[in-house]
Amino acid sequence: MPGLFGRTMTIIKAKFSRLLDHAENPSETLDYSYEEQLRQLQNVKRGIADVATAKKRLELQYTSMQQQVTKLDDQAKQALKANREDLAREALTRKAAIQGQLDGIMQQGQQLEAQQQKLVEGEKTLATKVESFRTQKEVIKAQYSAAEAQVRIGEAATGISSHMSDVGLAVERAKDKTQQMQARADAVAELTEAGTLTDLTSSGDDIDRQLAAVQQSGQVDDELAKLKAELGGGDTPKELEASEPAAAGPAATESATAEPVTTDPAAPEPSGPEADATPGDAVASDPAASEPAAS
Repeated sequence: MPGLFGRTMTIIKAKFSRLLDHAENPSETLDYSYEEQLRQLQNVKRGIADVATAKKRLELQYTSMQQQVTKLDDQAKQALKANREDLAREALTRKAAIQGQLDGIMQQGQQLEAQQQKLVEGEKTLATKVESFRTQKEVIKAQYSAAEAQVRIGEAATGISSHMSDVGLAVERAKDKTQQMQARADAVAELTEAGTLTDLTSSGDDIDRQLAAVQQSGQVDDELAKLKAELGGGDTPKELEASEPAAAGPAATESATAEPVTTDPAAPEPSGPEADATPGDAVASDPAASEPAAS
């Protein structure tokens, strides 16, 4: 049982320590430590003030007792003048007692003075340490804030933080919904064009819509042909004017130089190879006659 109880306490302490570790903020801890040091410094200053007050009270008491010693000394002298030795003895006895107290007060004052000096030196040392801790605290806080910012930026950039993970999931859901809505819109438009769904905003039926689409397509084709004719009409006459003189020039020259062939009935008929030639051969052998036919 003692071993089991000890293990249980160890586990509880470990769990509690882990919870405190998660809840602990280094900046807050440093600020609290600095406040505690300032509180201790104030306590030291308060102790110095108390010691100084006590020393001042001893000084006042010492001054008052010195005045009493002086007074008793005068009384002793007056008693002797008056032949009252007993009174003089009494005054001197009191004077001796007060002088003993003055010696004690002087020692206490010296002790308080030494204690005050120690407290002042300790206060200066503690103030220096507190100031150094304050500077170090600010540096550590700045480094911690910078490191925390770098961690958050890295987690945000890589998407491993819980917040950015939720943002990424929200973006993915938005993309899925957008794609779904686009697909639905395309499907509705396709079904409407096919006539499966009725467009309540239009006045005609599906046949009217198809006829309107055909008419619109024919109008587009007519405008396209008109544009082609306008673009091609400006270049065709110039090309024809440039090609007609080139084609007519050689033919006109050859036809002007060529002599007409006439047949004389009184001329004798040729003999030999010339008699064997046919009119077709003569025409074929004449280049001037063949070019117009080819043209």
